[in-house]
Amino acid sequence: MDETDRRILELLQGDGRRSNVEIARVLGISEGTVRKRIERLIAGGAVKIVGVASPAMAGYRTRALIFLTVELAQIERVANQLRDMAEVMSVYTVMGEYDVVMEAAFESDSCLMSFLRDRLAVIPGIVGSKTCHVAQVFKLAHNWTPPQPPPPTVMVVDDDPDFVEFARLVLEKEGYYICTAMNGDEAVRMMSSTPVNLVMMDIMMDGILDGWDASWRIRSDTRLRDVPILVVSSITASDYLSMFPTDEDNLIDNFLSKPVDPQQLAREVARLISRG
Repeated sequence: MDETDRRILELLQGDGRRSNVEIARVLGISEGTVRKRIERLIAGGAVKIVGVASPAMAGYRTRALIFLTVELAQIERVANQLRDMAEVMSVYTVMGEYDVVMEAAFESDSCLMSFLRDRLAVIPGIVGSKTCHVAQVFKLAHNWTPPQPPPPTVMVVDDDPDFVEFARLVLEKEGYYICTAMNGDEAVRMMSSTPVNLVMMDIMMDGILDGWDASWRIRSDTRLRDVPILVVSSITASDYLSMFPTDEDNLIDNFLSKPVDPQQLAREVARLISRG
């Protein structure tokens, strides 16, 4: 589900009667695109378009959450029996202090008491219950929209604070999350606990080939070897160029020389992340 799918879903949640033409007008896309996307979401089971009843408008102004302790062997049977009761809005089997949680709606508190005493208490397998009145509802399941996926993470490995700040400004503007390391050792150590989508690696840091050695370690680690490595370095303009290996296959994904154009940097980061 991408951003366009989420925006279509939000519009339908606001008004399920919105036409495809109206949704297309709001989003600035074609009606055919909206129709095909909704059909795909429904066919894939990601979205279900239904009518949602309002208990309060139907006269059921007392809502309660009921937590049940149930004999282990009876949990599924009890949950199925509760599901079929007209007052019950939702039923969940859970793990923890209770075994079944349900939400139900009633015309009055006396109807709730009658339900607890005359219907719930006589179900075999239920050994305990706790009831909470719902005072106010702020959000329901049908108002939920899948959250935005986290932005791709780029690790900038460089001991030059000016370049780190330059890279941060360029890439945060493009929507990336930036983490940083001052040398190869710190980068490899951080990557073992911080998932990243791309490493932007300098070469000359703690040692002349510090970044190159760190790239070897990344490629040698089965957990990290598939992370794209973009080397951004000024070694080509230094006296150490002859020390820079050029014939190793698949160690790095690309090389850019400093100073690097901001647009070129953004394009290459996007290309490598999308390829990965």
